[in-house]
Formats: sequence, structure tokens, C-alpha cells
Amino acid sequence: MSQPNPLPSRPVRAEPPPRPRVVLLVDDSRAHRRMLSVQLQRAGYEVIEAEDALAALRICKTREPDLILSDWVMAGLPGPELARAHRELPRRGYGYFILLTSKSGSADIAEGLQSGADDFLTKPVSGAELLARLAAGERVIEMQERLASANRELQKTLTELRRTQDIMECDLREARKLQQGLIRERQRRFGPYQTSLLMRPAGMIGGDLVGFRQLSPEVVALHAIDVSGHGVTSALVTARLAAHLEGVDGRPAGPVPAPVQVVQGLNAMMLDGLRTDVYLTMVYAQLHLPSGQLRLVQAGHPHPMLQRADGSIERVGGGGLPVGVFAGASFEEVTVTLNGGDCIFIASDGITEAVSARGQLLGDEGLRAILQINATLTGTALLESLCWSVSEFSGGRRTDDVSAVLLENTGPAQLLSFGYNARD
Repeated sequence: MSQPNPLPSRPVRAEPPPRPRVVLLVDDSRAHRRMLSVQLQRAGYEVIEAEDALAALRICKTREPDLILSDWVMAGLPGPELARAHRELPRRGYGYFILLTSKSGSADIAEGLQSGADDFLTKPVSGAELLARLAAGERVIEMQERLASANRELQKTLTELRRTQDIMECDLREARKLQQGLIRERQRRFGPYQTSLLMRPAGMIGGDLVGFRQLSPEVVALHAIDVSGHGVTSALVTARLAAHLEGVDGRPAGPVPAPVQVVQGLNAMMLDGLRTDVYLTMVYAQLHLPSGQLRLVQAGHPHPMLQRADGSIERVGGGGLPVGVFAGASFEEVTVTLNGGDCIFIASDGITEAVSARGQLLGDEGLRAILQINATLTGTALLESLCWSVSEFSGGRRTDDVSAVLLENTGPAQLLSFGYNARD
């Protein structure tokens, strides 16, 4: 078998050689300039000569030499004044300035350094020492160039991060609008009963969900849910839960499922349908409008607070297991009756676990005290006042979502039969 024709080899592109460093020689002695220039050119430097400080400044404005080698004593501006003027010029990079002098006193050295010089060479100049000092100056320049390059890359990266952050914040703002849209109404009356909702995410989006829905002419459902975490995953889970509850509550026909059945269904969905590591706590309740009976399930959520017309407060529920942790978990259903003037407050742990500057938890007792102080308020006014009280307690710090459901019976103490519709 004949050998295939070999492919022509591609020429290897060589890296361009580094440009020689530019040295500006400033000396009013032409002979001294020529002597130093020959030494520097032999060492590989590009040399520019200037006969005085004014000529050197004109060159610095156009060429920006890497190193400036200047005599101290010159007609017109002396070397230190040239160094000072050179430092005031705008430059893209650093210019290393060396003074040539026969002075060696500490006061002279201090004057030269304060004027902007980086180093000194004592006349007569040794060729070896000259090259060594220039090499030291090159190391400083290379360090400055690396720092400048790193800063440019850092600025570029920061610009990209800001652009990405702006996009993410825009997306989160839109997600916040969508999440807030899950609560279609913040307040509604059902005959003598009034429901009010509160939801304040700790960030752009959160993992809390509250709401109510009329299931039949006689039954209103309420829910308060707190999904573990506060980020995008929690927000997506709340959206799925809202759709699930709407599907359960919105069945066109058939008996209304009991609260415990609804919670058990959510538990199965969390374990089998979502397959995530998150879980949730919740209170799901159904109010029977003609009797004022409220059947509720507490699943790991803070205890609802039932405030009677006389101002006394009762803690409702026995705690219960969170939803989405154990398959086949059992949940307990309790029943309370809301008489005229009674209200029940269902809060998330963003309220009960608020922490003061001293590290104290608000807890159930703190919530009880706030409700008693605000006993004369109703509806959204009560929720806003409660939010303010919790914020004052925690010093304005909020690390968790804050949400609540308030259900009030504004009717007389003894309920009579009445006519109403879904939006009475």
C-alpha cells in the first residue's frame, strides 16, 4: 500500500519579541549622554536623549518612556523638579525615575524621593551598577503592568457580574410579581366573617403562601404555608402548591374534602410528585359559615391564636408533623367555633421566631402580647400594626418571610340565620 501524501506542515507562529524598554536620558552634558547611551543600547534598551528638563517633558508627553535617567544639576529645571513635573503628567503606565547625582547626604536623598524619584545613582556611574539599577526598575514596571492587567480583568469580570446581576434582579422582580399574583385578594367578607392576608418575603421572592377560597355557599377554605428555605426552589414549590390547592378547592361537584384529606394529599404530592428535599409547614382550615365552626389541621406550623371577644387568647392545635417528611403521616383535625367578636390569627414562624438585638425569640407569648395590645384593631390595620411591632422587636432585621391569615367574626355574639353570597 502506498503511503499517503504527507500534509504540509503549518508554520508555527512565533510570539512577537518583547519590545525593548525605552530609556530617556536627560543631561545637559552631551558627552555624558553619549557615553551612557552607548552602554544602554548595547544592553538592549531604546534610548532617547534630552538636553534639558523642558525637552524631556515634551518627550514624556508623546512617548511615555519606561525609565527616566536624569542628572540632578541642570540648567533650567533641576532633576528633582523634573521628577515632580513628570509625576503630574497623565500616563498609561508607570515611569521609573532615577536621579544621577554626586550628592549623598540624607537630606538630599529625602528631597529627591519626595520629589518623585524612585532611585539614585552616584556619579561617576559604574556600568554594572547602572544596568543593575535599571533591571530593578524594570521589575517594578513589570509588577505595575501585571497589576494593571489584573485590575483590567477584574473590572471586566465585575462588569459582567453586574450585568448578570441586573438580569437576575430583573427576573426576580418579575418572579416576585408573579408570586404576589398568587394572592388574588388580600381581604374579603363572607357575611359577618372577614378574612385578611399578609405576605412579606424576606427577599425578592419567598417560600410563604397564604390565601382563601370559597368552596361552596357554606364553606370557605383558608391556608397558611411556609416552605423550607427562601430562594427560587421554595418559590417554585409555592407556585405548585397554589395550583394544587386551587385544583382541590375548585372541584365542580362532589363533597368538599375534609381538611385532613387535603393535607394528606399535599403530603403525598410532596413525597411522590415533587421529589425535592424541601418540606413545608402549614395550617389548612375550613370555615362553615352558618355555624361559625372552623375545622383546621396544624402541620408543624406555629399555633394559631384564637382571640375571644372578651380579649382572652387561646392557643389552638397540637403542633403536628410537617408536610413532605414522612410517607403516610397522620394529621390531626381540630374544631373551634368563632362567635361574634372572635378572631383567629395564623402566623408563620417569620413572626414567632423574630429575634431581638439581645437574641430573644418573640415566641407565642410575644405574639400573644402584641395581639392583646392591638385588640381594638381589625383587618389590615391589625396586620400592619403587628408587622410594625415585630419589626420594632427585631430592630428592623428580617431574615425570614413574614405571612399571616386573619379571620374575624364581626357579627353579634349569637349568630342568627342570614342570607349572603360569595362577595357579601
